[in-house]
Amino acid sequence: MREAIHNLEASKIREVANAGLGRDDVLAFWFGESDEVTPEVIRQAAIESLQRGETFYAHNLGLPELREAIARYTSALHPAVDASRIAVTSGGVSALMLAVQALVEAGDDVVAVTPVWPNLTAQPAIMGAHVRTVPLVPVQGQWTLDLPALRAAVTPKTKLLIVNAPNNPTGWTMTRDEQQAVLDHCRETGTWILADEVYERLYFEPSPNSCAPSFLDISKPDDRLVVTHSFSKSFLMTGWRLGWLVLPPAMVDGIGKLIEFNTSCASVFTQRAAIAAIAHTAEITPRVVAHLKLCRDTLVPLLAAVPGVQEAPAKGGMYAFFRLEGFGDSLDVAKRLVVEAGLGLAPGNAFAPEAQGWLRWCFASKDPQRLVQGVERLRNWLAAQPQRKG
Repeated sequence: MREAIHNLEASKIREVANAGLGRDDVLAFWFGESDEVTPEVIRQAAIESLQRGETFYAHNLGLPELREAIARYTSALHPAVDASRIAVTSGGVSALMLAVQALVEAGDDVVAVTPVWPNLTAQPAIMGAHVRTVPLVPVQGQWTLDLPALRAAVTPKTKLLIVNAPNNPTGWTMTRDEQQAVLDHCRETGTWILADEVYERLYFEPSPNSCAPSFLDISKPDDRLVVTHSFSKSFLMTGWRLGWLVLPPAMVDGIGKLIEFNTSCASVFTQRAAIAAIAHTAEITPRVVAHLKLCRDTLVPLLAAVPGVQEAPAKGGMYAFFRLEGFGDSLDVAKRLVVEAGLGLAPGNAFAPEAQGWLRWCFASKDPQRLVQGVERLRNWLAAQPQRKG
């Protein structure tokens, strides 16, 4: 086995979840998905596709109908994007990995903004790249970008910059000025940008087009920019494993080859489901976002009222990221919470060393009352700790 694979760290989130397997009394908020099932209109489209016998291979880049639908969907939110620049992938994870495979070679210099979902730093490491990180800085619980530090880190030797915003786990969202500064700098250095914008519709700030700022708003088609998306979050389709890439025209054929050698193509029935999801965006996504905002606004004040908790409301995404003062190893705390409190959270150090002492709480709960119960369990557990007494 290659040394890069041998050295990969196992998922700390899965490690915590494994500690709670088989326990019906655990309130689980560790994974980044809603507990609400995919809307019926989407499921029905997949069923009808299967009933028609659509069980064969599709085009490597996706069904033409779906590529056109994604292009219309994207162009309604951002400057027009042609369907020829869209590649359909077997999940957002696959979209990210394909982009990294296309751009990164062994020994390349890659910079990532962290804390971040661990796949984003693991993928270039799998390719043998040297991955450096630029940490966000927490200010009164709100994570912010150190733009001078990022500019200093990204040099002409840097092949790829990876940015996830709205961010998992912190909820940090880039401002338009930050995006422009980063894009301008990367144009000067010749650095590619891989922008993971899967949470762009899960945005809670006022916005004219109901989404977070995107690099697509300010870029040119031939910029060294790859944007990744997924149907998982905004359409409640995590288990369907379907995503897409927005690519510079010159990259499309190469990505098609990589899809052939990775997964061949996305399944047709999931693509039919995605076409239905886009057709019903107006009724699905605003409801999802409104409910997530309700969940966020239910959880955050309750957490803020717990002594020793430091956090700030997320501007986007589906997570509350908070610090427990007086506690060290996040993984140890998360495991103890499962066993001793029946509460399942993700450890902050799963996302970066600088997030040690923090915990991620996915608030995408169909029933917000589960969030209330979860905070009560956290409060009771903290009150029982020796360092908390008195």
